[in-house]
Amino acid sequence: MFRGRYQHQIDQKGRLSVPSKFREILASNYDERLIITNFDQCLWAYPVQEWQALEKKVASLPQFLDEVKALQRVFISAAYECPLDKPGRILIPQSLREYAELTTEVVIVGMTKRFEIWSKERWESVFDEAQKKLEGLGSKLADLGL
Repeated sequence: MFRGRYQHQIDQKGRLSVPSKFREILASNYDERLIITNFDQCLWAYPVQEWQALEKKVASLPQFLDEVKALQRVFISAAYECPLDKPGRILIPQSLREYAELTTEVVIVGMTKRFEIWSKERWESVFDEAQKKLEGLGSKLADLGL
């Protein structure tokens, strides 16, 4: 499971070092390929096996529903396979870097079966909002059994 937050830098060519803890998880549980797509102002990175399970679920949905078409057009169509190189970096395509506004400083955030890649500025804003929301969700989380 991917957990934790890591600050890294992306270089001008779009290469980003995957945190060593995440590389260990990929090497021991998956292979060293990621599928990266855009969603929610950031990038979502999935091990290939997790992505394939998600694609299977999406493919089983009614294909004529507007929500399903929107998901496929935005989320699925933006997906790129990004293998790790020998030093443990991924090359993030330009279109994804532009979507997420990745320039230099990034934050990589573990999200259990996937991880997110944020511009540092966007992450700080989103994290602050999430922290405020979480403070009022105690009873809802309890209802979920947490």
